[in-house]
Amino acid sequence: MDLKNYNILLGTLRNKKVIWIHFPFNQKLKNDLKRRFPSARWSTTMRQWYLPDLTTIRSALNLMEDSSYSKLYYQIHSNNKVAFQKFKEQLDLKAYSPNTMRMYLAEFSHLLLILKHHPVDDLSQKRLKDYFLYCVKTLNMKESKMNGKINAVKFYFEKVLHEPKMFFDIPRPKTPATLPKMLSKAEIKRLFSQVNNEKHLLILKLCYGMGLRVSEIVKIKIHHIDSDRMQVLITSAKGKKDRYVNLPESVLESLRTYYKNYRPKDWLFEGQYDGAYSTRSVQAVFKRAMKKAKIRKQIGIHGLRHSYATHLLESGADLRFIQQLLGHHSIKTTQIYTHVSKSSTSNVKSPLDTL
Repeated sequence: MDLKNYNILLGTLRNKKVIWIHFPFNQKLKNDLKRRFPSARWSTTMRQWYLPDLTTIRSALNLMEDSSYSKLYYQIHSNNKVAFQKFKEQLDLKAYSPNTMRMYLAEFSHLLLILKHHPVDDLSQKRLKDYFLYCVKTLNMKESKMNGKINAVKFYFEKVLHEPKMFFDIPRPKTPATLPKMLSKAEIKRLFSQVNNEKHLLILKLCYGMGLRVSEIVKIKIHHIDSDRMQVLITSAKGKKDRYVNLPESVLESLRTYYKNYRPKDWLFEGQYDGAYSTRSVQAVFKRAMKKAKIRKQIGIHGLRHSYATHLLESGADLRFIQQLLGHHSIKTTQIYTHVSKSSTSNVKSPLDTL
């Protein structure tokens, strides 16, 4: 299905969000649409085809998710609409990840909504500091929230207005030194034993067996897998870096069986409409497995990546090697696992045991 032959518009039908598909009548175009999207329906009242407005369909049609940008834009005072628009355009030019863009837009709009009619470009450094203090003391915003807010505001003044870096003396809240949450090997075995779906089990095994982020597992394509070298190419990971990870030998046969049964065309794990499997679906798979395995820990699917790193360290793997596999920019990020690993403290006896 060549999207160039179709005119795609967002709209509503009977108070529900839909995606309208316009094209000159052509039997082949109609068949291509129905083949690619079995959920396509004809509206007799509007006399045009439409699809349900779902994230998976938007992704398949190369449409942006229904971001909060448009909703926020109409709430902002007219004096600051141009600033918000320029902010969004600069984020697009920098090709920031969707998550970073969403966070930056939300944090910058919070400032604009508080300012109301006052132009953001006229703010002094003192007024900005007062705003940050208001967020901390009155709104009780936590460390990670405040760091994101400061970064978003800095981005506007430094990257959009091209002001000098005037905010270095803004005190940043200390980030709490929390340790990564992980599962033991026994818990991971229990987790896997509760997953009956072949595709879901393979996803979880690869997340743990290669230490992948959820955003990385869904981006694996068929040609990224090199079974001869037993490696998988992870592309455009965090920081837009590519890296190779080792493919676990124990999963190779399961991977081949999965391919024969599912016949994915492009992405290793495909969604309902041939696009990549969504990260939310993977997170839901993990959550269901945790519940069935009766593991009470408050932990997300990223815990499989933490578990992978910790178990590698406990098996004697070099920290630099682990850093490379995880794709960490700094060794300091990887060193956090030394505080979780049992191997570093297992030989240390409590003085209580020597009394």
